[in-house]
Amino acid sequence: MAGGPPRRRAGGSIDEQKLDAIVAAAQRAREERERGYRERALKLYPWVCGRCGRSFTHANLRELHVHHRDGNHDNNPLDGSNWELLCLYCTTTSTAAYEDHLAGGGQGGVHSATSHQPFAALKDLLGRKD
Repeated sequence: MAGGPPRRRAGGSIDEQKLDAIVAAAQRAREERERGYRERALKLYPWVCGRCGRSFTHANLRELHVHHRDGNHDNNPLDGSNWELLCLYCTTTSTAAYEDHLAGGGQGGVHSATSHQPFAALKDLLGRKD
């Protein structure tokens, strides 16, 4: 099963209980992995958003997320060098910027998928004698 989801054989049926067990085990493993690096990150770093500087306490700590700098949630070095703590708002912004980057083919910077070009007509404007 390591090669992907179970394949359905012609005329056969999927064992729903087995599939549910596989999905549940994968979810538990992901949650356990996340708990591990989250706890380590909260011990290593001050409870402050790395982008906006917002401070957190036990009361609102659930709003502070561990962001993986390289986007790989399985890259969790013990020194925390791939993590930064971000508030939920900055995490959303960071994720949106990364998705824009991917939408642009991963070329030319994070905002390469943006179609707005505010200075597109600047050359023409500077050349005019108004």
